[in-house]
Amino acid sequence: MKTSEADILIIPGWSSSGADHWQTRWEKNLKTARRVEQDDWIRPDRDAWVARIVEAAAQSVRPVVLVAHSLGTIAVAHAGAKLARLPAPPVGAFLVAPADVDNAGKWPVTAGETFGAGQESGFAPVPRAILPFPSVVVASANDPYCSIERARDLAGTWGSTVIESGEVGHLNVASGHGPWPDGLLAFGIFMQRLSAAPVALKRTPDA
Repeated sequence: MKTSEADILIIPGWSSSGADHWQTRWEKNLKTARRVEQDDWIRPDRDAWVARIVEAAAQSVRPVVLVAHSLGTIAVAHAGAKLARLPAPPVGAFLVAPADVDNAGKWPVTAGETFGAGQESGFAPVPRAILPFPSVVVASANDPYCSIERARDLAGTWGSTVIESGEVGHLNVASGHGPWPDGLLAFGIFMQRLSAAPVALKRTPDA
């Protein structure tokens, strides 16, 4: 599948993705990409985040591909069952550097804020169910938000293929991933894989 044939929903994580982040760059450079905006990026509410993701997918007119980072990947996992009930569910999810909300007490301070235990925002525990669409988890060996062992475990519970990228931090601007050519290449390969999978029919906006 070509990127132009899909609605690519960019789903940032906690504190969102800034101007130099690879997600923002993809949003600008891929014509059919758009960001799923949230009302509060610092004090996230699971139900609100899930609702926005489902709403964005429901409003799409092309097959939907989700591109999530960090806490956004956990939001996708929580949204899985609701997304599956849409007339045209997403056809795939590219999940980068999942944030281990079950161990959020170990996370570094982000944007001057501490996420805490995760329970108060509803994201923990991480859903342990197979996602209802093909997915890839891109994991780092030294991610301060999630150990590689935990990333492998989450990918297994979600039925995702794992791409281990080595010691690349949290795959964000702080770890040197504004431009992320390897990620774009991996995403392109993932999109090609989706071409071989059954794809939901395009829908008109009022369908």
